[in-house]
Amino acid sequence: MTRIRVSVVYALPDAATEIELSLPAGSTVADALQGSGLGARHPEADLARCATGVFGRRVARDTVLADGDRVEVYRPLIAKPGDLRLQRARRRGPR
Repeated sequence: MTRIRVSVVYALPDAATEIELSLPAGSTVADALQGSGLGARHPEADLARCATGVFGRRVARDTVLADGDRVEVYRPLIAKPGDLRLQRARRRGPR
């Protein structure tokens, strides 16, 4: 049976976990997440609810992977980027 090599990445503000896997051809994002053991390494991450992507493009968990793909697990945003810019502008005051 043909196998593919993929990596699963979970990034935190100060570090990132990257796990390299060899999976059977036809494996999905969900298969990669399960095979990575990421849930055991990062129990604080609710992997069932986190969005996922491949090379920066958001994908569903039933997406079939290709050799060399990088599966990314996205953490929820703490604040909207636009709100943060507005807060910074208010702190600076009028110019």
